[in-house]
Amino acid sequence: MTDTIDFTAQARLVSRLAARTADGQLGAPTPCEDYAVRHLLGHLVGLSAAFRHTARKDLGPMTSVPPNASVPDVAPGWRDELDRNLDAMAGAWQDPAAWEGETQAGGVTLPAALAGRFALNELVLHGWDLARATGQEYVPDATGLAASYALLAPMAESTERVPVFGPPVTVAADAPLLDQVVALSGRRPDWAPPGA
Repeated sequence: MTDTIDFTAQARLVSRLAARTADGQLGAPTPCEDYAVRHLLGHLVGLSAAFRHTARKDLGPMTSVPPNASVPDVAPGWRDELDRNLDAMAGAWQDPAAWEGETQAGGVTLPAALAGRFALNELVLHGWDLARATGQEYVPDATGLAASYALLAPMAESTERVPVFGPPVTVAADAPLLDQVVALSGRRPDWAPPGA
């Protein structure tokens, strides 16, 4: 599990989705229960910064706080901040040393190679969340999507399921890989905003 994975394409996709999100959509619902678009974007701003610290093993407040400790929100200039954070996050995980040894994320110490996969999975899933909530097309990076499936599929049968993921949703065996990944995370692949 120590092979590096390039986040660049997926990070840029999330950045583009955010750039195309209108201010008038910030209050819209998302597939993440209790999160409006503004909270999802605030979460992306924070997690992209935190996972950059995780990659660099710069452990401290950014890596020690559980992800659900508070409801995040956007601040003025959030598009530029998110763009910078995503770029820096992708760059940090390009360093082979980021994938070696142990590190910390969300207050949990874990193998760095696993942390990197969790970081990429966050971009894949939250990219889908944002696209669905704002009515944008979503074609995730194929490498990132495959890495998300490889991370989530074994958890479907595990008794040690990560709490941030809900119970898997059943989909057809021949469902597209993106639908399978979304379902494995506990989301409904057919989710759409109310009235859509």
